[in-house]
Amino acid sequence: MPKIKKTAKNKADEVHYETQPVVVTKQNNVPLYVFMGALILLVGFMFYKMMSLEKQLKTAVAGNQPPEPVKLTKDMIKPLFKSGFLRFGDDKRKVLFVEASDPSCPYCHIAGGRNPEIGKDDPRFLYVSEGGEYVPPVPEMKKLVDEGKASYVMLYAPGHGNGELATQALYCAYDKNKFWEVDDKLMSNAGYELINNVVKNDVESLPKLTEFLADVIDPKYLEECISSKKYADKLNRDYQLAQSLGYQGTPYFIVNTTPFPGAYSFKDMKSVVDEALK
Repeated sequence: MPKIKKTAKNKADEVHYETQPVVVTKQNNVPLYVFMGALILLVGFMFYKMMSLEKQLKTAVAGNQPPEPVKLTKDMIKPLFKSGFLRFGDDKRKVLFVEASDPSCPYCHIAGGRNPEIGKDDPRFLYVSEGGEYVPPVPEMKKLVDEGKASYVMLYAPGHGNGELATQALYCAYDKNKFWEVDDKLMSNAGYELINNVVKNDVESLPKLTEFLADVIDPKYLEECISSKKYADKLNRDYQLAQSLGYQGTPYFIVNTTPFPGAYSFKDMKSVVDEALK
């Protein structure tokens, strides 16, 4: 190795700086390998953590994305129009209406057309009959069903969470050809208050529900039918079917294969209906 010298005027002050050669011995080698191994492990660990974090972020982002819309087909809709469902009409009619609903859901009441009080403070949902522009779809659907132009099926979906006993009451009423009579009362403002603030899903409050409906259906029959849980399993089946058809919240309507997620006015559905009836 070269010598670097600094020479002062006074020879006594002469200083020499010299770099020493690095001699690699076996004793130097051991800590070097240990250090390199530790460094490799550290880099590997950091890489693993980064990849793990990236995967978690991708999963979180994917979880926040809305699900892919379901492409509906007639083959998915027609099986609903058979025995065992709350249906009116068959799958042969030109227009098939599906409603995923919950008797405790406020927007279902708005769309149901028998509770003008619940949406009167929102101009979007002020009924035509109350001076607004909103046409609740369910009464219009029923008119077409009664005329033989359309078929209708209702599926239960837990939009608000308090409508299980009320839906079982609808199933029991359907057996006695009293569906619409019971539905009219449940979907009124008094029905909404009773379902959400009194009955909820509490079987101890079942007599209050049957008493409320006593003028349209035999309360003794209704209480026995609901208490037997004859239709309790139907609610879970309905919910699973609604999800398979693209349900994300109540109400959820389908006109043939066109979805309408929310309390749409019938005005928004009419073009689809008119096209199908041609």
